[in-house]
Amino acid sequence: MTDSYLQQLGYSLGSECRSLKQAEQAGVLLSTMQALKESGFEQHFVCSKGETAYQLACQALVDSQIDTAEIDCIIYANCLPQNANSHQSEEFESSRDVKDLMVFPASKLQVEFGMDNAFVIGLTQQACTCMLGSIRIANNFLTAEDNINNILCISADNFPRNAYYEQAYNLISDGGAACLVSRKPRGFRILTVRHLTNGAQVSASDDETVGSYFSYLHQLISATLQQINLAVTDIDWVVPQNTNAKAWAILASLLGIDEQKAWFDSLAHVGHVISSDNIINLSRLDNSGKMKKGELVLLFMAGFGSNWQCMVVEKV
Repeated sequence: MTDSYLQQLGYSLGSECRSLKQAEQAGVLLSTMQALKESGFEQHFVCSKGETAYQLACQALVDSQIDTAEIDCIIYANCLPQNANSHQSEEFESSRDVKDLMVFPASKLQVEFGMDNAFVIGLTQQACTCMLGSIRIANNFLTAEDNINNILCISADNFPRNAYYEQAYNLISDGGAACLVSRKPRGFRILTVRHLTNGAQVSASDDETVGSYFSYLHQLISATLQQINLAVTDIDWVVPQNTNAKAWAILASLLGIDEQKAWFDSLAHVGHVISSDNIINLSRLDNSGKMKKGELVLLFMAGFGSNWQCMVVEKV
């Protein structure tokens, strides 16, 4: 079986930083400022007027320093399906031509960064889990097709103007992330990626989402570790998503994992960056110098849909 490696992690954030107080004054919160502060949030980032999800994707790609000339495939993932079209809805309403609904950002990215030999795939129905979903697809491509060596996984989202920047009691930031999945033995060896979906919860409320969070993640993480014959005690680090800090403590207790193994130090300052949390936190953990070769990292995400995804990697 071919080994695949996750490497060259980059990310971007909306250009406008707001404190919790400023977010409250802007009318984009559903919870009180105090409740979000007690959940671990201090500030978030939003796009300025005219700034787009595509621009966030470009910035994340530049930050990753990936050699785009070597890319064989682009997997472009969005949490919000509307961000998978570069044109605004007003342009279609004016032209009535559906081509204005199919100006795909992955195609624009291919041209702008000279990835002439790459083919593109769009992924838009896995919500906040879509970055892990793109890595899973990339990993499977490298296993199945010998002529593919380097795959760019990229995700970016910004919320529509006037949207609340809070979902399931978490403070949201606009942002994006990019990474390379390659045969080159660098970064992190991908051991497995697993995915659960419960379509019956596609319209789940925030309370229903929170209510199912622990049971589904416990099921998913347990099955993922069992799939590769690992116990929770074999895991050296956990990289969760940037959601309520107390949620991780509860989940860690249910799983029997030392909660001190978790690394999500970006929570307070960047908030929940939609599908990019894992890449941001793994990048910061790697740059901290605290990881050793051979250590195992568990990453997971929950998203609307409802979707849950989990990945285990080994530092090389």
